[in-house]
Amino acid sequence: MSRFWSPLVHTLTPYVPGEQPKLTNLIKLNTNESPYGPSPRALQAMRDAADDTMRLYPDPEAAALRAALAKRVGLTPDCVFVGNGSDEVLAHAFQALFGHGDPLLFPDVTYSFYTVYCGLYGLPYRQVHLTPDMRIQVEDYTGPCSGVVVANPNAPTGIALGVDDIKRLLEMHPDRVVLVDEAYVDFGADSAVTLIADYPNLLVVQTFSKSRALAGLRVGFAFGQPDLIEALVRVKDSFNSYPLDRIAQAGATAAVEDEEWFQKSVQKVIASRTALASDLQALGFEVLPSQANFVYVHHADRDAAELAANLRERAIIVRHLRGARTASWLRITVGTDQQCDKLLSALRDILRRNI
Repeated sequence: MSRFWSPLVHTLTPYVPGEQPKLTNLIKLNTNESPYGPSPRALQAMRDAADDTMRLYPDPEAAALRAALAKRVGLTPDCVFVGNGSDEVLAHAFQALFGHGDPLLFPDVTYSFYTVYCGLYGLPYRQVHLTPDMRIQVEDYTGPCSGVVVANPNAPTGIALGVDDIKRLLEMHPDRVVLVDEAYVDFGADSAVTLIADYPNLLVVQTFSKSRALAGLRVGFAFGQPDLIEALVRVKDSFNSYPLDRIAQAGATAAVEDEEWFQKSVQKVIASRTALASDLQALGFEVLPSQANFVYVHHADRDAAELAANLRERAIIVRHLRGARTASWLRITVGTDQQCDKLLSALRDILRRNI
């Protein structure tokens, strides 16, 4: 605490990011990064961009990137917004679209940054309980609100809603924005982007950090009808007109255009996830039906925090989220097949020793 802090800073509870430890021979399965590298075309585009033009400011509108994203999903560039990671895009959306007095609605078990944004911007909110089997029940999102936010697939559960469920949310609140956070959508869920033409209250947020293996580049984006995108641009240009540098714009644009690499990478993760879930179930874990690049698991006879600590001793890091409904669960990123095999071998040894 400091006497120089503003009253707002005294009230904030910041988001705690996943650990980025520096351990030798680490198997890092705690922050849902891709186990495979970025598109070679993206890497080359970034190398090419690191030239004398770096003395110039980047395109503040990121026109080439927005055009590539729009083309891929069949929209126009004025339906696309880009920012410094999807976290920045989400932050702008919370400030631009949800300050209507009534509480913002989102699940009680979901991406924990949502409560942080509400604290930062002074937004009232109501957390809607997931069902006992950790699912979003659309019928529970009724009543006056400033908007609805759902991660789809949800994090940390990995469970996804169908497009018809998203439609129901949109139609329940026609005068409020429904933000669908699709950070993990490419790993098996159906995107709500197909609904944008028919629903002016829909904003879909995605990222390059997961399926395109560019977490270190920090590029996120949103799709929506032009008036929603204009609201985000107004906030951006009141905060930072140049959120994406030249290298980021070049690399992200090339990544969008390398569809073959993208599809191969995603399919490898999906295949590994299926095998990992089956193997974990054979070890006695309950595994939720994930459509993300991670699995959420619970063992009835083992303490989750202790399991995470035992794995860490073996240089394997998974995510244990403390909380009333999450303390008995572990979120495990899908790694390479070799990494998954080492994880399973370690768990077999831990479970055997703890009998």
